Amino acid sequence: MKTFSPTPKDIKRDWYVVNAENQVLGRLASQIAHRLRGKHKPEYAPHMDNGDYIIVVNCGKIKVTGTKMHNKMYYRHSGWVGGLKTTPLADMLAKKPEQVLMNAVRGMLPKTKLGRAMLKKLKIYTGAEHPHSAQNPQPLTLPFN
Repeated sequence: MKTFSPTPKDIKRDWYVVNAENQVLGRLASQIAHRLRGKHKPEYAPHMDNGDYIIVVNCGKIKVTGTKMHNKMYYRHSGWVGGLKTTPLADMLAKKPEQVLMNAVRGMLPKTKLGRAMLKKLKIYTGAEHPHSAQNPQPLTLPFN
């Protein structure tokens, strides 16, 4: 029996909606990355992008555990001497909550062109509304809350 290797015509992508309200950031991000990568499918291949599209709503109501809200910092550097800027998680959630989840999922995907292609299938919205109703997304309940 030959080993099955999926081709682009074998890939079937579905659309799912995830409600991030009262979900823990890291657990939610790991499950989204798992779905974006396609590891939940029997025809998974590490060299192919066969994951699903994920729409995340209510991203502004995400939770974190412990003291991460004030102790976790996001860093960026301007490239100049002394140009390191730090932002605590609480400020990031207030200003750009979708960026917090995007960074968490990005860190769990491959750091290659393939990972960047997978990340394009993630759509994150702060409120409860999204413009992807034409794709008929199914609600997705994740096992770990």
